[in-house]
Amino acid sequence: MLDYEFRYGPKLVAGPGAARGLADMLPPGPCLFVTDETVRALGLADAALAGLPDAVIFDAVEQDPSRETLMAAVAAGQGCVSVVGFGGGSPMDVAKLAAYLIATGEDLDTLWGVGKALGEKLPLALVPTTAGTGSEATPVTVITVGGSEKRGVSGAALLADFAVLDPELTLSLPRAVTAATGIDAMVHAIEAYTSARLKNPMSDMFARKALRLISDNLLIACDRPGDVDARGKMLLAAHLAGIAFANAPVAGVHALAYPLGGHFHIPHGLSNALMLTHVLGHNMEAARPLYAELGAMLDPSVKDIGQQGQAQAFVQHLSRLSRAAGVPQRLGEVGIGPEHLDLLAAEAMKQERLLINNPCPITQADARRLYEAAL
Repeated sequence: MLDYEFRYGPKLVAGPGAARGLADMLPPGPCLFVTDETVRALGLADAALAGLPDAVIFDAVEQDPSRETLMAAVAAGQGCVSVVGFGGGSPMDVAKLAAYLIATGEDLDTLWGVGKALGEKLPLALVPTTAGTGSEATPVTVITVGGSEKRGVSGAALLADFAVLDPELTLSLPRAVTAATGIDAMVHAIEAYTSARLKNPMSDMFARKALRLISDNLLIACDRPGDVDARGKMLLAAHLAGIAFANAPVAGVHALAYPLGGHFHIPHGLSNALMLTHVLGHNMEAARPLYAELGAMLDPSVKDIGQQGQAQAFVQHLSRLSRAAGVPQRLGEVGIGPEHLDLLAAEAMKQERLLINNPCPITQADARRLYEAAL
């Protein structure tokens, strides 16, 4: 039997209206409520905040949050006894690290990487308003440093105490956001299933279930945005994929996606979608058996066409799903041209903690070729 370790994550509270019960999950006293201006403007946090009269609201989190934003949240949260992250991946990432830094007072520069955050954070509840990042399930936070470089802190101390999946919060998401965040969750599941490090039977189980849920529900959520059942299943899929990649880490797709967000501010889910099939093609020789397993799982009609055919059918299935959801397919559609290829390739090489998880090596020349293919 394979030797492995597996961590499940936070206590899960799910269902329509679940976010209204946040006060029951937190200790008495002021909490730092981390969110963004869009969530506040849409009124998504109003019901939750009604039960948290002592909340200190920090709503200045931007896409790809900066170190400066993180430290401003830490300053705002001094004296708080708990933290809530409410929104997409960015507010949740800031909340996770703020809960740790407020409690420990440690120097952020000593924490970058894996397993260096060893202290104890404040009680933390995370509430996603998109079905994609799975950040509420992971011990990972990503912060933009120096204007463009994405750096991560990963450690069990950053795991939330509660993850709240409330499909009512996602009903107003525009189709483009629903689609891109859904593809993001799909990438998490795929990369966990094929990770060169720490892949195990438990992470595989969560990844497969997440992929099935996304394959069955993404287009329903896009086409019928008020479908609470589909929205709930997409939230669950993103959460399960988060548990999977919290244990079997993501790899090349994310490594090549990060420079797109860091330098061109392309939303993370869209960045992953733009690079997905190209990186899968690069990985095909090494990951063919695993892609074939997933292809046959998602489409039983291909079970008799052989491993190569099943693997190709898997990539084609993902491509069709992405196109049908309306996700842009080319870097040129988001303002990236040939003149950016060298920069992107060089920046991708900085993502060493991700590249080591890829099924096969990605050199700088490989990265440039993959970006060029995606133009």
